[in-house]
Amino acid sequence: MRRIRRKFERPKRPWDSIRIKDEKEIVKEYGLRRKKEIRSAEAILRGFRQRARELIAMEDPEKEKTLIDKLVKLGMLKSDKSELDDVLGLNVKDILNRRLQTIVFNKGFSKTPKEARQFIVHGHVKIEGNKIPFPSYIVSVEEEGKIKMEKGFK
Repeated sequence: MRRIRRKFERPKRPWDSIRIKDEKEIVKEYGLRRKKEIRSAEAILRGFRQRARELIAMEDPEKEKTLIDKLVKLGMLKSDKSELDDVLGLNVKDILNRRLQTIVFNKGFSKTPKEARQFIVHGHVKIEGNKIPFPSYIVSVEEEGKIKMEKGFK
């Protein structure tokens, strides 16, 4: 039987009022279903930043280029001339902006982020002809132009 692991960590201070208020605004802005989605985005960001810190210490230009190319391909960094310091400057909103749900909303396929989520879950959104039923899918720059709505929806 497959063991399912968490993709996020719980906050160290569960009742931090400032963090709770900030998370509430993020949930509303991006139309997230629960704060767990913020935690998983933080975990993704934490992984990228940790790799960048290790590469700064190792000074391996080949691995640095690989990490930066990946982030440029995902659309989190602007150009190939970015450095590891730019990776350390990323925040959770950079990751949330690359989610399929946010991109569908920003392209104008839906009126609200929650409606975009509903379209995705119901299978009305396709990338290159494939239905992607996951609102949390991280869209690469190449795929961004290939997002289409099913006929009958805009």
